[in-house]
Amino acid sequence: MAWTRMALCGLLALVLVLQVGCGFRLRGSVEIPPEYNPMLIQAPSGSAVERAMRDLLVGSQVRLTANPAEARLTLRILSENRSERVAAVDLNGKTLAYELHYLVDFDAVGSDGQTRVPRQTLDLTRTFDNPDVEVLGKQLEQAMIYDDFAVEAADRILMRLRAVLR
Repeated sequence: MAWTRMALCGLLALVLVLQVGCGFRLRGSVEIPPEYNPMLIQAPSGSAVERAMRDLLVGSQVRLTANPAEARLTLRILSENRSERVAAVDLNGKTLAYELHYLVDFDAVGSDGQTRVPRQTLDLTRTFDNPDVEVLGKQLEQAMIYDDFAVEAADRILMRLRAVLR
């Protein structure tokens, strides 16, 4: 019994040491080089991606500022667009499914005015079923999908910033 417990503790310690040694980090940690702190996020009024980005950066090493003169990096959310198109219809022409799109254009500029991340577009897509019943529930579900798109877009933008700024 004692040998089993010691072996298990030893195995756990070995796994932890290997994870630390290989550079493993939780996905939630945001690493942007210190020379780009503080960062300014410029976005259209009411931007869902900006809200999601601020939520993702809470508790990280990245400091945000509202003062453009203080910012060493300016992330610009240039546009956010929602759209949908019919993906499937039945024999009577009733819509069975929609394809939802969420397009986000962004770039990043350093304090010297140089482009750090060139203009890029994210196009997030998901199919949304549209049955005859639960019309109100479907409207809520569609709104939740667009909220998920905003969080996913913010996460992808941060991943691209990490990759480019290293």
